[in-house]
Amino acid sequence: MKLTRIHTYKLATGVLGMALTPDGTRGITACADGLVSSMDLVTGEAEALAAKHDSYASGCVLLPDGRTAISGGYDGQLIWHDLESRQEVRRVRAHRFWSWQLALSPDGRRVASSTGQYLPGGWKYEPAVESEPSVKVFDTASGELVAAFSHTPPVLSCGFSRDGQHLAAANMLGEVRVWDLAAGADAAPVAQWTSPDFTSWGTTKSHHFCGGIYALAFSPDGSSLLGCGMGSMTDPMAGNGKMTWQRWNWRTGERIDQIKDGQHGTGLMETVAWSPDGTHFVMAGRQAQGTWNAAIFSAADGSLVHSEDAKNRITQARFSADGQQLILAGASAQPQPKAGEWPSWGRVQVYRVEA
Repeated sequence: MKLTRIHTYKLATGVLGMALTPDGTRGITACADGLVSSMDLVTGEAEALAAKHDSYASGCVLLPDGRTAISGGYDGQLIWHDLESRQEVRRVRAHRFWSWQLALSPDGRRVASSTGQYLPGGWKYEPAVESEPSVKVFDTASGELVAAFSHTPPVLSCGFSRDGQHLAAANMLGEVRVWDLAAGADAAPVAQWTSPDFTSWGTTKSHHFCGGIYALAFSPDGSSLLGCGMGSMTDPMAGNGKMTWQRWNWRTGERIDQIKDGQHGTGLMETVAWSPDGTHFVMAGRQAQGTWNAAIFSAADGSLVHSEDAKNRITQARFSADGQQLILAGASAQPQPKAGEWPSWGRVQVYRVEA
């Protein structure tokens, strides 16, 4: 499997969240200026929707009707958007802190949002306990809160199982928890484990933890859970830990596979996505050192089969429903104004996926 880039499009500010329409012809982007836009992935034309977040728009999902998008932001709000009228449908205050990431259940009936601020809770700089539930689930039809789960903040990623019955979430310390949604909000996780390969404790420049699992995705066959982030560093301020992914049996927490030595560089990996047939997955992010920041891996043995240097930070990776295209979204280096004008630094790249 290999990738061939066919389009690169620009947006005014960096893309932090993205969803695709069912036919793969349009991308709904959530950007650093708080705006949510609908982009034609054939022409690159983009039009901002009317509603705007008061801070970064950090996540975006699209309901199965293809008409309604829900965005989350660092203002702690979720906004429902009608893509035909381009108007706001509903706005819900989900968190007192940032919404780090959104996830949509496969049937489109539930949307999950993760949150949490890293505040030292003791002399070891361990995170303080949450001030609100770190994972919340909302009904997409009504906007009502239907479940809330406790975790150790900040909770950076979340994802639904393919049958929609379980929700996984992971934090800065590499702690993963999985809940049975039918068990109710007060139920204990049905599984939880910690992978220390996703976090760092450093004494250079400042004392703090850094890192985390930035993306989660259940495999199409429902048997495993994939997570990505960055390996440990002596200096957490440097951002040059090992690019890493791991796969687990999500029912037991047992590690199935992980990135192979010699197949990675350094940098923070922020997104993972499975090919629709489950034979491959992609991991992408930002590169500190190395030759790639987006790569495709074989699900059979975890080997790297193709890599790309996208020349920018990648925050989102999405396969089209037929698996023939891969959309990567993110940002180039945040620019400085020139003659009073700010250059466009958001990026959306369209790749053809070839055998």
